[in-house]
Amino acid sequence: MRFEREQYIEKLVASKHNHLIKIVTGLRRVGKSFLLFNLYKQYLLENGVAEDHIMGFQLDSFAHRQYRKAEVLYEYVEHLTKQDGQMYYVLIDEVQMLEDFVDVLNGFLHISNLDVYVTGSNAKFLSSDIVTEFRGRGVQIHLQPLSFKEIKNQMSEDVATLWRDYIYYGGLPMVVVEPDKSRKAEILQELLRETYLSDIVNRNSVKNDVELEELFSILASNIGALTNPNKLANTFVSEKKVKINHSTIKAYIDYFIDSFLISKAVRYDIKGKKYIDTPYKYYFADMGLRNALLNFRQVEPTHIMENIIYNHLVGSGYKVDVGCITQYHKGVDGKTVRSTFEVDFVCNRGSERVYIQSVYSLPDDEKQKQEQRSLTLTGDSFTKIILTTDNIPTHTLPNGIIMMNVFDYLLG
Repeated sequence: MRFEREQYIEKLVASKHNHLIKIVTGLRRVGKSFLLFNLYKQYLLENGVAEDHIMGFQLDSFAHRQYRKAEVLYEYVEHLTKQDGQMYYVLIDEVQMLEDFVDVLNGFLHISNLDVYVTGSNAKFLSSDIVTEFRGRGVQIHLQPLSFKEIKNQMSEDVATLWRDYIYYGGLPMVVVEPDKSRKAEILQELLRETYLSDIVNRNSVKNDVELEELFSILASNIGALTNPNKLANTFVSEKKVKINHSTIKAYIDYFIDSFLISKAVRYDIKGKKYIDTPYKYYFADMGLRNALLNFRQVEPTHIMENIIYNHLVGSGYKVDVGCITQYHKGVDGKTVRSTFEVDFVCNRGSERVYIQSVYSLPDDEKQKQEQRSLTLTGDSFTKIILTTDNIPTHTLPNGIIMMNVFDYLLG
């Protein structure tokens, strides 16, 4: 089974010949190497690039071990590009295995007929630090796990079956193509502890890996819930009987974010048009990894659906925040009462804004009114959508709110 990853190929094509380093980032096993060395190389060949003008270096391969030396790789590439003056393409996998790779890549930028693409998969390269290294000289193409739409387009099972598997096992390609569900779970748990957590511990010299994993589990149990380091520190005391400094918790969370395992959504005051520093919400890059962390004990469709919608929005190019609206009114005793209403997602892409509520089910009119209320309080005319698993046709309510089935949205 082959997933074409079309939206990422489009991003690579759009960045072609822009005189910047194209940096493909993402989790291990998410398909970065396949994207570059199979899908993108095929695109280049089909669009008139001669095969001898595409240089591929897979530095984790024994056959390419000599190119891990900076001078050897640079001199080889420089020599080839001087042959005929035509455009050459260099694809480097596991670039962190190249000594002095920052200097080498910067040197490549001075070769006018060279287009450079790199990937990396260990903790050093997984970190968002790599993008900082090339600020102004590189462009990041961030590869996410397979979306629900990508899986549905390649598999023949009905939507309900695919959704059940997706919320349990996520979208890492090697897990999706594995037919045996027990083996899916085993792969996820092996990756989680032997690859992702191990990388974070080694890269950041974490002394207490048990605390690190405990924190990761707490975050997994509370996806979509507002929290902050102080609150998490209190949770450690109350639930784990362990005292851990809130600054240590903040550092651990930053490790998870830098490794692309989780994302942080910041609260945005819609009426006040300002960001609120704390608390935040955290979402997992892959539901399978999240569930494996909890030994598949807390597969809650409501929160997981919200997480999947968040990932879909980010993958669609939106900057996604958590919205809040504060209202004041007189209470029965005449005192001023403050009420806060939440909009699950405030999504901005250029001048476009969309408000989205994720509601697993709307069983009655009262629940519908409750979910609509915060959207009606925004005070603007931007698009407002409520997504639900209920089997409903897409329709617009008299107040302008769009009601939509979540599968129609994710697959549309």
